[in-house]
Amino acid sequence: MTIGEIKKLVKEKEVQAISLWFTDVLGQLKTVTVSYKEINDVLENGKFIDGSSIEGFSRIQESDLLLLPDFNTFAVIPFDMNGGTKIARLICDVAYPDGSPFEACPRQTLKRVLQKAEEKGYTQYCGPELEYFYFKTPEGTELLDRGGYFDLLSIDEGTKIRERTLSILEKMGIQCECAHHEVAPSSHEIGLKYKEALEMADTVLTYKFIVKAVAQEHEVYATFMPKPIAGENGSGMHTHLSLFKGDTNTFYDANDDYSLSSTARSYVAGLLKYAPEFTMVANQYINSYKRLVPGYEAPVYIAWGRANRTALVRVPATRPGKEKACRAEYRAADPACNPYLTFACFLGAGLKGIEENLELMPIQEEDIFEMNNKEREEKGIMALPGSLLEAKDNFEKSEL
Repeated sequence: MTIGEIKKLVKEKEVQAISLWFTDVLGQLKTVTVSYKEINDVLENGKFIDGSSIEGFSRIQESDLLLLPDFNTFAVIPFDMNGGTKIARLICDVAYPDGSPFEACPRQTLKRVLQKAEEKGYTQYCGPELEYFYFKTPEGTELLDRGGYFDLLSIDEGTKIRERTLSILEKMGIQCECAHHEVAPSSHEIGLKYKEALEMADTVLTYKFIVKAVAQEHEVYATFMPKPIAGENGSGMHTHLSLFKGDTNTFYDANDDYSLSSTARSYVAGLLKYAPEFTMVANQYINSYKRLVPGYEAPVYIAWGRANRTALVRVPATRPGKEKACRAEYRAADPACNPYLTFACFLGAGLKGIEENLELMPIQEEDIFEMNNKEREEKGIMALPGSLLEAKDNFEKSEL
C-alpha cells in the first residue's frame, strides 16, 4: 500500500485518528494515536517516542526512538471506539532516530530471522490456534458459560460475543477458518488461516486486541492468561509451521511414511532440540507452567507424533493432493507470549536443525504421560522446563 492509497482511504472512510501500534518485549500492545491531519508527516517521517519506560527497551540515555509504520498494515477498525471516533491503525517497527533497526524491537527481531531464511530461499508460514477465556468481570472468577468442546449453546452469551468477534476480524480482512467452544468452561477459539510469519504475527496482535475490545463492548472480560482456572484445561497457542520455496512446500515428501521430507525432519528435530532453550519465550510467565502439567492436553515431554497429543510436536496426516498442507504443529506455546519473538524462535530452531542436518528421533504414538521415567529415558524423551526459573536458566545458556 502506498502513502497515496492510505490517504485516500483515510478520506473515504472518514477516519479521524490513526493508532500507531507496536509491542514491548513481553508482547504488550503499545500505541500512540495521532490526528488524521498528521498522517502525511507520520507516513513520510515516522513518529518519535520516549522508549525509556517501555519494558525491555532503552535506558534513559537512549530514550529517543522512532516508530516507522508498515504501510501494508493499514486497516480501519470497523466499530466505534472512544465515543464514536473512527480509528485506523498502522503497525510499526521501532528504530533509532537515524532510521536504523532498534535491536530490542520484537518485530525487527522476527524480520532479521526471516531475512536469514529468505537468503536460503525459504518462506516461513504459521497458523496459530489462540484460545482464551471469558469472565463476567476483570476482578472476579465468575465464568460467562459452562459449555464444553464444540458445544452449541444458542442462547449463550459467550457464543454471541465470539461470533461478533469473528465478524469484526473478517471485516478487517483477517481470514478465519473456524470458531468454536473449547474443552474448558467459558473457553473459546477462533482459528486463523495460515500466513507468512510476519503478517501472522501482526494478525495475532490484532486478534488479541479485537477479542478483548469486543468483550469490553459487551461488558465482559476476555483473557489470554495460560491457566486462569485450576483443574481445567488452560489456553494454548498451538502453531502449525511449514517452510515454502516459492509455491512448493519443502516439508512434503510423497515417498516418506509420514510424508516428511529431509528438510521437514531436520526442522522438527531442531524444534525438539532447542525447545528447552526458547521455552522462556513461548511460555514467559509463572502462570504458563501451571498449564504445562500432565492431564490437561498440554505437552510436557519433548517428542513428536502424528495423532499423539501428549507430544510436543505433532505432524498431522497429509491427504493426497493436499501437499501444501503438510506441516508440523508446535503445541507448548501459550497465547500470552510475544508472537514476534516466539515465531522467530520457531524459525531459528528449525533453520538450525536444517543447518546441522539433525536426525529426527523415532516417532512416539504412545501416551507419554502413561510412561514411567525409565521408559521415557530408554526412548530418549526429555522434559520441557518445569518452571520459569528453569526455563530462564536454559535461555541464558542458549546460543540460538
